[in-house]
Amino acid sequence: MRITIIYDNEVREEGLQADWGFSCLIEAKEVPQILFDTGASGSILLHNMGILGLDPGAIRIVVLSHPHWDHVGGLSDILEVNRDAEVYVPGSFRRTIPGRKVTSVREPLQICEGVFTTGELEGIEQSLAINTDRGVFVVVGCSHPGVGEILDSASRFGRVYGIVGGFHGFRDFKRLNGLSLICPCHCTQYKSEIRRLFPEQCIECGAGLVLEL
Repeated sequence: MRITIIYDNEVREEGLQADWGFSCLIEAKEVPQILFDTGASGSILLHNMGILGLDPGAIRIVVLSHPHWDHVGGLSDILEVNRDAEVYVPGSFRRTIPGRKVTSVREPLQICEGVFTTGELEGIEQSLAINTDRGVFVVVGCSHPGVGEILDSASRFGRVYGIVGGFHGFRDFKRLNGLSLICPCHCTQYKSEIRRLFPEQCIECGAGLVLEL
């Protein structure tokens, strides 16, 4: 399985554009390509995909974590160039998406083989739990419900191996004990503390980062 960070506050590759927001592409054998969140700007999202050699037309599923602008701003541009992708939105998402199959998510459910949504937690945000050979890998947007609650929800699908995405103001760092891969991105306020406490497990995020799981 491969997860490519497309959109983040920082970049890891020359030519990519940094911006406040988050998006990543999930690719795996036997699984349709999944775009998780779309950043704040469609033009930046598509620019970065071009630099990274990613085809927006190959995406089959778009999952939106929550309806804040820095995670849904690129949706219209992606759907403009991709005519087939279905969309999974949290129940709190109020925007209409005409001409697409749209699933409004409130409870945990399976999206495709080995990929699950935690369901909408705290009435605002969903995350993904992905089965890998190493355990469950969690993909989050901003972690508004709390990283601990998200990890607890994801653990129903198996032992949690790692996590990537925005952690917001999370600082209950002991909840990260036992994880083998920690990649704080985007809105994470305490990146330096997480790097200091988990130097072996922590990977610096940024557009262009590729995680091979």
